[in-house]
Amino acid sequence: MERQSWMELLPVDRYKVCAAGLLHAYDRKVLTMLYQPLIGARAFSLYMTLWCEVEQGAKEAGHHMLMVSTGMQLPDIYQERTKLEALGLLKVYVKREDDVRRFVYELYPPLTPRQFFAEIVLNIFLYNRLGKSKYNQVKQYFSEEVEDLTSYKEVTYAFNDVFQPIASGQMAQLQEELATPEGYRVAGAIEGNAISISNDFFDYKLFVEGLSPLIPKKALTANVKDCIITLAYIYGIDPISMQNLVLGAITEQNMVELETLRKNARDWYQFEQGSALPTLVERTQPLQQRTMHTKEPTGQEELLIKHLEELSPRQLLVEIAGGAQPTVADLKVIEEVMTKQKLLPGVVNVLIHYVMLRTDMKLTKSYVERIAGHWARKKVKTVKAAMTLAKEEHRQYQQWAEGKKQSKRTTRKEMLPTWMEQKTETSPQTVDLNVEEQRKQLEAALQKYKKE
Repeated sequence: MERQSWMELLPVDRYKVCAAGLLHAYDRKVLTMLYQPLIGARAFSLYMTLWCEVEQGAKEAGHHMLMVSTGMQLPDIYQERTKLEALGLLKVYVKREDDVRRFVYELYPPLTPRQFFAEIVLNIFLYNRLGKSKYNQVKQYFSEEVEDLTSYKEVTYAFNDVFQPIASGQMAQLQEELATPEGYRVAGAIEGNAISISNDFFDYKLFVEGLSPLIPKKALTANVKDCIITLAYIYGIDPISMQNLVLGAITEQNMVELETLRKNARDWYQFEQGSALPTLVERTQPLQQRTMHTKEPTGQEELLIKHLEELSPRQLLVEIAGGAQPTVADLKVIEEVMTKQKLLPGVVNVLIHYVMLRTDMKLTKSYVERIAGHWARKKVKTVKAAMTLAKEEHRQYQQWAEGKKQSKRTTRKEMLPTWMEQKTETSPQTVDLNVEEQRKQLEAALQKYKKE
């Protein structure tokens, strides 16, 4: 079920901020250069605002104060907050007291550059955001030269080589005196949180069942499982294909070599998709935004909704083209819409379906972007909502499409998706684009207006 911001957060809800560990000046560089491209400027600003409140020792306040500080409305604060949560920068706790909700926002430092670039999901997403040249420039900034110590011998002293041990009679008394008071903890650095991927897309049970006769169960450790689910998420690998990739990464000791598995996954993706790295057009509609995920379709329209929810935009383009791969130009148009307008994959599928039939199987960039901008402003999140809005606004979209076509003195039949024909009784099935005829109709209307 879709989580609405007004259900999760109200201006009168109270909040206070704390930090899980020490936040350093260097963390600001990491957040600015590595995290901001992923979360955007507004989420970055929210994190910095909460960080300042920690430094100032700010007291508990209502969320309306956070709205004033950030200049954002509450739905925007909620949306940006979830981005910080998803990337492990923030943990949120809530309790209800006397009909008032109280939140605790616990800030976590970002991953170190070494941890960040070792995190495959973040690494790939940053590459896609920045592009090859800028990515390499940023990575070089956070890289350091490694000193070759192979020809040296370590002569470092240990602690007990320098200091004398404490007398045993003093130990019990000192332990009691040195204990931290209850309810406090000593401030200190803490590692940033790695991102967490919930597995609602990969059938791990099916994957294990197929491998059980071939490799020992102990080979599938917790780390291996996390790696498998992460790779499945990034590259869209199905359980059967993943079985073959894992078998190719088994060592002589019947253990899974993770680096080999990652390489196998990259090679599989390049072979299957013909692309160096995944892109947004490979994503499918999130489960929480699917209306047919737990429901059996009862009609043709619901069957289509289910279909559009389960396909990625690239797969839909392939399907419409009868199996032919989409052009780079078409994929670029779709990816720009998903990036700039923040439309979900299922909503983009409805957009593709509508525009393709309206414009003689062409993805006209300006037309796609205009409708996408309208849907983004309307905050369309589901396939069904996109279909409904397309039906309601069909006449307006028709005028946008005809804006550049009225110089053509031709008459053609307009194609419409069947889901529009079912309930759009006021939408004409044919559109006369004859300019001369339109001119005559307009003159007649003006003459009638003057007489009245």
